[in-house]
Amino acid sequence: MTDLRDTALALFHAAVMRADPALALRDQLAAAPLPPLPDGGRTIIIALGKAASPMMRQALLMIPEPRQALSVTNPENLCDIPGATTLAGAHPIPDETSAAAGRAVIELLQTASAKDRVVALISGGGSALMVAPALGLTLADKAAVNAALLASGIEINEMNLIRQHLSDLKGGGFLRHAAPAPVTAFILSDVIGDDLRAIASGPSVSPIGTRSQARDVMQRAGIWQAAPTAVQSLLNAAETVHEERPQADNTLIGSNRHSLQAMLEAATGWDAQVVSDTLIGDVEVAAHSILDAALAAPTNRPVALIFGGETTVQIKGSGLGGRNQELALRLAKLGSERLDGDWLFLSGGTDGRDGPTLAAGGIVTPQTWAEIRNSGADPEALLKNNDSNAALAAADALLTVGGTGTNVADVQIFLRRAD
Repeated sequence: MTDLRDTALALFHAAVMRADPALALRDQLAAAPLPPLPDGGRTIIIALGKAASPMMRQALLMIPEPRQALSVTNPENLCDIPGATTLAGAHPIPDETSAAAGRAVIELLQTASAKDRVVALISGGGSALMVAPALGLTLADKAAVNAALLASGIEINEMNLIRQHLSDLKGGGFLRHAAPAPVTAFILSDVIGDDLRAIASGPSVSPIGTRSQARDVMQRAGIWQAAPTAVQSLLNAAETVHEERPQADNTLIGSNRHSLQAMLEAATGWDAQVVSDTLIGDVEVAAHSILDAALAAPTNRPVALIFGGETTVQIKGSGLGGRNQELALRLAKLGSERLDGDWLFLSGGTDGRDGPTLAAGGIVTPQTWAEIRNSGADPEALLKNNDSNAALAAADALLTVGGTGTNVADVQIFLRRAD
């Protein structure tokens, strides 16, 4: 299986490279340079998300003084950036460091004047890394709702709809604090379909929907009754019309679709195809979709089936893992039962981290399920407990690459040799 593993890793790294945030920003600023500032003006650069550090470094190379810069990222990607203040928030559950980052962003934005320009560098993960509770809410309120959202299995756009209405910065709140300065945003998408309102919960765009819609989603997901009283009060309140926002110029510079195309181009010698760029929803359903595609693929030539998206996991146990690890574990089980031949499946987060673990995902083969059992572990019990990390570790099947400095959601690769 060594050659299949090497091929899968090469395709995964091709996806990550295509989403290189520094290169994407460099190309965009070279093709469309920022206009000159009025006399006395400065550029305020705020980078937010898992790709904040490389985007900020590139911006400082290309945006002239006078400027002031603040970068907020996750602890794994935090580094010193000469010329910028750097902060780390928490992900996926926000904590006081995320709140401190939110306060720092607001304080910097509130220094902006009409002569200034705000450049926002936005990437995935920003929703948790920078938080500013809406009026009447506490950080504990937001953290409780966020934990419930992550365990609920609802889709990312619905999560972000709710997060926006609990925040003073998301859903366009960033623009209100930047006023009267105009905002230019360069965005790396980790959201399937590239809805800018959902990336980092849309700090530089309008909200996804209304308070009542957010409340309806929570009710359908069964998490409304347990929500903090302050959250219920806020979402039950009448809709508000915010003051006019400054003009925002939002540009998408990278996405999951770009990375899938890079994988397709790198799969030389394989009968390769992008089966789906919208692999979303419950991870168990997604696993069966991938199995169906694998069963339908030809067996007389080597095939590479490529998928992209962001699934969700309904947490029913107390184990440790993430959506990519659980998807890989489910494929290991299904594949051992129904797939013939030499095959390999990889599922990984392009940010290099899957859930609250150090793994990016998993790489499984026809032998993985049996190898877990042979280690003395019970793979079925581990799966039921959402303990995919321990299960894959038992078979040396974790995908561990470290923080990549980018984030364009998840990619999956199914490889099978010809009969």
